[in-house]
Amino acid sequence: MDFSGLKKNLKKGVEGFTVIKVAVLCDFASQFLVQALKGYGIGERIHYEIFEADYNQIEWQILDPSSPFYEYKPQYALILRSSEKLKKDFYKTPPEERAGFAQKQAAHTQYLYDTILSRIDCTVLTNTFPELNDNVFGNFSTKLQSSFPYQVKYLNLCLMDLSRTCKRLFLADFSSIINRRGLVNSFDSRLYINADMVFGLDILPDLVKNLHDVIQAVAGRFKKCLILDLDNTVWGGIIGDDGIEGIQVGDLGIGKAFTGLQRWVKELKNRGILLAVCSKNTEEIAREPFENHPDMVLRLNDIAIFVANWENKVDNIRHIQSVLNISFDSMVFLDDNPFERTMVQQAIPDITVPALPEDPSEYLVFLEGLNLFETASFTEEDRERTGQYQVEAKRTTLQQSYLNEDEFLDSLQMRSEVRAFDAFTIPRIAQLSQRSNQFNLRTVRYTEEQTGKIATDKDYFTISFTLQDIFGDNGLISAIILQKRDRALFVDTWIMSCRVLKRGMENFVLNTMVGIARSHGCSELVGEYIATPKNGMVKNHYSDLGFSRDGEGYVLTIADFKERKTFIKNK
Repeated sequence: MDFSGLKKNLKKGVEGFTVIKVAVLCDFASQFLVQALKGYGIGERIHYEIFEADYNQIEWQILDPSSPFYEYKPQYALILRSSEKLKKDFYKTPPEERAGFAQKQAAHTQYLYDTILSRIDCTVLTNTFPELNDNVFGNFSTKLQSSFPYQVKYLNLCLMDLSRTCKRLFLADFSSIINRRGLVNSFDSRLYINADMVFGLDILPDLVKNLHDVIQAVAGRFKKCLILDLDNTVWGGIIGDDGIEGIQVGDLGIGKAFTGLQRWVKELKNRGILLAVCSKNTEEIAREPFENHPDMVLRLNDIAIFVANWENKVDNIRHIQSVLNISFDSMVFLDDNPFERTMVQQAIPDITVPALPEDPSEYLVFLEGLNLFETASFTEEDRERTGQYQVEAKRTTLQQSYLNEDEFLDSLQMRSEVRAFDAFTIPRIAQLSQRSNQFNLRTVRYTEEQTGKIATDKDYFTISFTLQDIFGDNGLISAIILQKRDRALFVDTWIMSCRVLKRGMENFVLNTMVGIARSHGCSELVGEYIATPKNGMVKNHYSDLGFSRDGEGYVLTIADFKERKTFIKNK
């Protein structure tokens, strides 16, 4: 959607939309960018409530504790700076000090970040700088540390390193967007000279989408699964007609396009995106390239769920969703056929269905430009996610062979390691806090830094749970934060991975919480359910576990509690 389309969105209502409070602090005129961000949010059913500081007030708003910025208390602070202003500051720097310009700028960014977090609970976004070349030294600037182009590149690297250590600092990579679009398509000299606007109107939709993607990822809303058609999507040709020798994949001709796409998909899988196949094909024939074609990058062990039959794709995608137990809006479906895409999009409106170009050679560039798989975290456990869901499919098959659910659960020989949060588990728990939407009673997000502080706070008890059975190890699947309130324990956080539902884990967790309450002389557990568009599945969670309704909350009397049945044992 272009800028005029985003402006038209501003005329639409926002009733029922998710509200996100954002502060925008820029060193350039920001009114059009703010309009574009609001308009983009409305198109995604997000109401960005925005505090827009006056032009070039970044330092004053952040350093003055009584500024309107702090009075507003944003959830997200956007500190957006321009290469044009950076260049002015660079040339005000004495020549003998310019080699250290980037490091000083990065240190100043950290100072602003530290100041904000010392005063309010906020996530900070800043941008990388478009790499302007003033051509004072021509191409020799790449060798000269005291040149402006060298310092811009170095500053972007410094900011990337800074964001690794500052856990609540995230980068919107404006530099890569403008590199892709070209400066000539991103900068309007007339707007800059007359209004001090450093970005042209045509580039604004791309920039605000980038900001939106980062905010949504931090908020726990992102894509988790990529569903692939096969013929003319993963490989060229039709496997049922052309045979394994006739499909196009490899390093020759158009096969390079499909191989490039497969490599990209493989890397998504390696970072934790689940891959599924949904193809109208005979399953044995559809599997053959994955098993036997020497040029295939993707193999069967990369695919969490493989569905190939002659049923309609809508039903097959619904089946995939039921096995993975994730929401449709966290899924992406790739298919070269416009008819299939339209059918799926109309039947399942929440799923993302990119309109692939007609020419397969354009697939990869098109998909990379969409930035469909933004994330705010990554752990080594993400690499194991595909295997965990493959094992889940085996559990589902085993369950179908049992008539009695208790016998099935007992046969799994489940074990759980129960431990307080520690340095090893905190990164995964923080990620679970950011990502869990469905089994999340209050949907209060905690960063890694915040989780670490809670873990050492004497007013809290923390508990993490793993789950292992005869099929393998699910890893860390649940986290509890209990807050001491006189003789009661308040369940501040109860989150759990949806892939372990219906195995009695909630009973095991409750038994553990009650044990902690008893050992510390507490008489009650107090729970709260805060409804969101995605956590309706746990609406009756506390009632189902025997809690009594008490006003807006739920209470479980410890003295009356009888241990709930579970087939999970302590590891």
